[in-house]
Amino acid sequence: MRACAVLAALLTWCSAPALAQQDGAALYAAHCAQCHDGDAQARVPSHGALQAMSFDHVLGTLTSGSMAAMAKDRSDAERRAIAAFVTGKTAAGGIAADADGRCTQQGSGFPQALDGPRWNGWGVDARNSRFQPADMAGLTAAQVPHLRLKWAYAFPGASVSFAPPTIVGGMLFIGGTDRKVHALDARSGCTLWTLALDAAVRAAISFAPLPGSDQFAIFFGDLRANAYAVNALTGALIWKTKVEEHAAARITGAPTLHSGVLYVPVSSIEEAAGSQASYECCTFRGSVVALDAATGKTIWQAYTIPEVPHPTNKNAKGTQLFGPSGAAIWSAPTIDAQRTAVYVATSNSYSNPPAATADAVLAFELATGKLLWKQQATPKDAFVVACYAADKTNCPDDPGPDHDFGQSPILATLRDGRRVLAIAQKSGVVHAFDPDDGGKILWQTRIGKGGPLGGSEWGSAADGERIYVANSDVRFTRDGTRQLDSTQGGGLFGLDLATGKVVMQVPPAACGERLQCSPALSAAVSLIPGVVFSGGVSGFLRAYATDGKLLWEFDTARDFEAVNGIPAHGGAIDGPGPVIAGGMVYTNSGYGQWSGVAGNVLLAFEVGTE
Repeated sequence: MRACAVLAALLTWCSAPALAQQDGAALYAAHCAQCHDGDAQARVPSHGALQAMSFDHVLGTLTSGSMAAMAKDRSDAERRAIAAFVTGKTAAGGIAADADGRCTQQGSGFPQALDGPRWNGWGVDARNSRFQPADMAGLTAAQVPHLRLKWAYAFPGASVSFAPPTIVGGMLFIGGTDRKVHALDARSGCTLWTLALDAAVRAAISFAPLPGSDQFAIFFGDLRANAYAVNALTGALIWKTKVEEHAAARITGAPTLHSGVLYVPVSSIEEAAGSQASYECCTFRGSVVALDAATGKTIWQAYTIPEVPHPTNKNAKGTQLFGPSGAAIWSAPTIDAQRTAVYVATSNSYSNPPAATADAVLAFELATGKLLWKQQATPKDAFVVACYAADKTNCPDDPGPDHDFGQSPILATLRDGRRVLAIAQKSGVVHAFDPDDGGKILWQTRIGKGGPLGGSEWGSAADGERIYVANSDVRFTRDGTRQLDSTQGGGLFGLDLATGKVVMQVPPAACGERLQCSPALSAAVSLIPGVVFSGGVSGFLRAYATDGKLLWEFDTARDFEAVNGIPAHGGAIDGPGPVIAGGMVYTNSGYGQWSGVAGNVLLAFEVGTE
């Protein structure tokens, strides 16, 4: 559960009937303040965090985005009133996105060779290693200290930059909170095309030839559980498939492409929606959907919880409850061609009875979706946002710690030929499983305290020797101000893949007098030979040698002049990690959901001269 909680938690308590004449302040005071102005709880954004969002983003999400189903009973005036009060802003007034940033010369093909430097999809490879080899990185450890900002691209009307870029053939593909996919020139940042969608795209994009065609396509999912194939050169829609009909379903992890099949992970916002006492919590089950990449037709759908949710007991308000539920898949699936398996990591349960496949790594057969094995890391972790709210009616009895997996398993081959499936968890524990022995536990190492936004969040990186893990453990002050605690969290770790022993550790970087700052490292890390890149909630992007020495840092929490003429500001770095390809480094900046500094930019760096 991450950024979805921002709007989901808001609407959960703002969905009760309201008189038409009530304004946004009254709606908020009556139905939202009990949560957002209450005690500082990690899972529910404060009013200040909501103010960091743009009016257009909130209104768009309420009307046609991922929250449309939950706001269907609200009038347009009520939606606009909520958006205006929560954000403290009004409509942007029709800023023309990319009007000043169009490429002056539109070519008929790709700017560069397709077999040249590239970062394709979430983890750069189907094993989700997030390790970029030297020939593809085009960047050495000696050059990293000389990185300089080359360009900035601003997402219009956005207050968060939460989708990572994909680089192929000299083109850059990225989703935005503006419910568009943007295709840019990777070297200059100028705009080649944009495509408007039903909802925002926060997952990485995959590139491949369209099977049985002379087209090249990009594949991705949105926050209304739609999967897409789009012509990479023109932005023309090829196909669109709704992969899950549940109203709370969404796609937050990048679909992974393998041998003409697109493996789509399905998550949801029911963890927040199910917190309302009148909601029949809960009926969503996570799943992997295998689609024919050529047509978008479903080949199979495998649910993470085999049992269909059934009525259990009633809550204190008399609302019928359901279970088992949850086990959403937040991250990109990992492909094991040797074992013909696809691996996924699951979230917590939403309701009782807790599922044995929640907070777990699961292996499914590539061809059929048959469950091959499961390895649960945290049992009995049933949790919804109500567990942190004033009204705990729908919080499960004996709730769990909310220690789900938010990242992809990494399939790595050690130098002696043995294979390891490694993954870090929000519990603060890093796990290694044996993919060749039914997921047997090889080792487990604690690197953080853990928590709802603690431990390791978005993603780790690994080569054949080590896994590099960033620790969040973000904390908030408890004095009623709902601010980030500038003294707690953070740390970067390198662990020996064979033994789990910590062999490199970087201590948290102090915030000093910086406002809205935390030393937490929540964003995914990225790796090239000899260098680990890690972005922080503080807004700093840093590069470390594999012995822990700081090589380079850049403060992204400031204003930028954007190539597309849109007002640009960086902020907290959270969610996706840096992308490295062809001698350039790309990073998102701006993530205000958890009281960090909001922002709306994608930044590109290259090696400069003094």
